[in-house]
Amino acid sequence: MRKKENRAALRKVLTYIGTYRILLGISILLAAATVILSLYIPVLFGDAIDQAVAAGRVDLALVAQVLTKIGALVLACAALQWVMNIVNNRITYHVVRDIRQEAFSTIQQLPLSYLDAHTGGDIVSRVIADADQLADGLLMGLTQLFSGVVTIAATLVFMLSKSVSITVLVTVLTPMSFLVARFIARRTYTMFRRQSEIRGQQTALIEEMVGGGRLVKAFGYEKRAMDRFEKINGELEDCSLRAVFFSSLTNPATRFVNSIIYALVALAGAFQVIRGSLTVGGLSVLLSYANQYTKPFNDISSVVTELQNALACAARIFELIEQEKETPDEPGVLGTETAGDVRIEEVAFSYDKEKKLIEHLNVTARPGTRIAIVGPTGCGKTTLINLLMRFYDVDEGDIRIDGTSIYEVTRGSLRSQFGMVLQDTWLKSGTVRENITFGKPDASEEEIIAAAKEAHSYGFIRRLPEGLDTVISDESLSQGQKQLLCITRVMLVKPRILILDEATSSIDTRTEVRIQEAFARLMEGRTSFIVAHRLSTIQNADCILVMKDGHIIEQGDHRTLLQKGGFYRELYEAQFAH
Repeated sequence: MRKKENRAALRKVLTYIGTYRILLGISILLAAATVILSLYIPVLFGDAIDQAVAAGRVDLALVAQVLTKIGALVLACAALQWVMNIVNNRITYHVVRDIRQEAFSTIQQLPLSYLDAHTGGDIVSRVIADADQLADGLLMGLTQLFSGVVTIAATLVFMLSKSVSITVLVTVLTPMSFLVARFIARRTYTMFRRQSEIRGQQTALIEEMVGGGRLVKAFGYEKRAMDRFEKINGELEDCSLRAVFFSSLTNPATRFVNSIIYALVALAGAFQVIRGSLTVGGLSVLLSYANQYTKPFNDISSVVTELQNALACAARIFELIEQEKETPDEPGVLGTETAGDVRIEEVAFSYDKEKKLIEHLNVTARPGTRIAIVGPTGCGKTTLINLLMRFYDVDEGDIRIDGTSIYEVTRGSLRSQFGMVLQDTWLKSGTVRENITFGKPDASEEEIIAAAKEAHSYGFIRRLPEGLDTVISDESLSQGQKQLLCITRVMLVKPRILILDEATSSIDTRTEVRIQEAFARLMEGRTSFIVAHRLSTIQNADCILVMKDGHIIEQGDHRTLLQKGGFYRELYEAQFAH
């Protein structure tokens, strides 16, 4: 399973690299040129040594000429190496950029069920930290792998020209170091994979504790948060130490094997020099090549170890990229002048298919009516909103707007008909103007100000340092101010269908009265769905749906439901009994 996952990740990475095959070809050519020039330098040194130890005289002029050639080759090698590093960097960071871009694009297309089931920190860790680890491994691979392979092949050719027997000796013994490296690397992949997973858990915990810093302090959770962090940090330390320790064995183990080979070459070459079949310069060349030949095996073994880490991270990224996307949109669109006739017909839905939540749900909302949804926590109120907006798809039944199934039109077309204000607010880092004009980017200054005044947010916006152009973040405003900005968004768009899920829960009573009046004006002629816990806010609704255990058990207006004396009356009296 591990081998299969490893190979699959490698194939996918190579597919991305293949996009830059021209740059890859240039890199290989530069690697070949650099290696051949660097391998020719020992030959020149050997010639210089033979001239220096020649019987009877030393040809200093020829030695100087050879040294000049060596200097020129060294400069040429350095220049080619520099260009090759630039090319490899470009390939690496273009590939990682493409993978990150596809990962982020996938996140935009993932169903909410995936995002609900996975922590934000783990997803962020895959896109940021794992991609960085992949970049490091890929850069090392491109830099050393090609050069290593070319060095091995070219060194054999140069060595054969000097001594066939010593070449055979080196060729037979050197792969031992590669086998040692492969043996160790096969056992480190699982450790690196586990390291990436724990790092994701750590990122998720940090994000959770930082994001909920106020709650942590309010409930004295610091000690338990620290205990949780220390536990995860300890697991990461143990896993990282094991992975680094075993991967670090590769280099000394291969160097030990290579040192033995180097000593054997020196011994065999010395006997050949004594017999006269090899010159002293030739022996120095062979010793240099023996070292050159074994060095790529060290480099490749290091690359293999680093690639194990990189591929473990790549597997996590590709696991995200290959998640099942939202079901494709149908090409149809809802008209821009939607009347707002909403019909929910025999709908069944559950998050866990083994636990039923909503069954045989039927709701009819005629254009312009106000539908309130009430019931105890977990009865399915917010789930109904998720189904209307197609954040989740129904298991059975259908939802129609103006007679058209919402599954026969694009999600963008469907959601453009809705304006939604939730209890949970969300702002992006940017100006107040950018946060208000989400649904209408081309809105004029006058439209924005009019919507802000209608939502009663203009008062605090005007007091900000730069007004509408003040840069804010999710932490720079109070909860009530953030809620007012979210309401302003809806006021600006004026959608045909409204969804209000405890929209005024974070606003003071005086402002709430004004907002309710503004909502009342906004809801005139528009179909509205109002999720409420405070029954005082929905007494003027045209129809109140009382939900319990995923079913609508009562429906009617406020007065009718009170007269029935059923579950709604119990909820009402529980809130208003003295």
